Amino acid sequence: MSRSRSSDVDSMLLSVHGLQIAVRIRGEGDPLLLINGMSRPLESWEPFSRQLTGRTVVSFDAPGVGASATPVLPVSIAGLAELAVAVLDAAGFDDADVLGFSHGGAVAQQLACDAPNRLRRLVLVATSCGIGATPGSRGVLLRDLEMPDDGNAWRRPDAWSLLSQSLAFASWSSIPFLGAITARTLVVCGAHDRLVPPANSRLLARRIPNASFVMLAGGHNLQRPEPARLLARAVEDFLGPVAVVSGKHAAERWSHAAVGQDALPTEDMIGQRP
Repeated sequence: MSRSRSSDVDSMLLSVHGLQIAVRIRGEGDPLLLINGMSRPLESWEPFSRQLTGRTVVSFDAPGVGASATPVLPVSIAGLAELAVAVLDAAGFDDADVLGFSHGGAVAQQLACDAPNRLRRLVLVATSCGIGATPGSRGVLLRDLEMPDDGNAWRRPDAWSLLSQSLAFASWSSIPFLGAITARTLVVCGAHDRLVPPANSRLLARRIPNASFVMLAGGHNLQRPEPARLLARAVEDFLGPVAVVSGKHAAERWSHAAVGQDALPTEDMIGQRP
């Protein structure tokens, strides 16, 4: 079982599975591994991660994104999940809570299936099951790749990496194993997400045995400052005080009182099964 620790390491390049991967470790407390969306670099987590307290936040650039090297061969979703585990190894953690956003949510689902002992609790944000999902707007996807956060001056992702990630996701599905995910899971979406429609989050929450569902006001990009604030509150309330005993997930119920009026008041309200 991982122990809490204090860390404040700016971005560094690590050799992971033969690739130079940019990794950032910040904060103090039990670890939270962040797995990002397609084309999004470490910097996109800033509005979310600065809202967190009592966590060591571990994040990394996917191959070909940000400061990470571009792979010669395409990397599958399973390969990206292996890479995420290797990042945990490099950061010195045996296990962690894991949050996957958008494309990173697919990687997080695969990690939960392939390496359940490395994962405490799972948070899936604005993501889907891959093949079998309700499709979103192609135009929104193209705009998101072109300008992912209203003109933020991020380093543009490598075109080959974008193609590789797109092909990996297009040939992947979590439908066969969703029912086998044992980690306590929080599924989050934006009510007006046109890229990954909320129906996809409802499907995940229905099929994962120990899942809760929350819908927030907003669209797909829950990394923007205001949605990120609401997301951080929901995540912190779900994770709560760290209560991992002998490597087993705590059995306490998630209280959603802290999210309160900032959540979208719908029948799929916080903490309720869809």
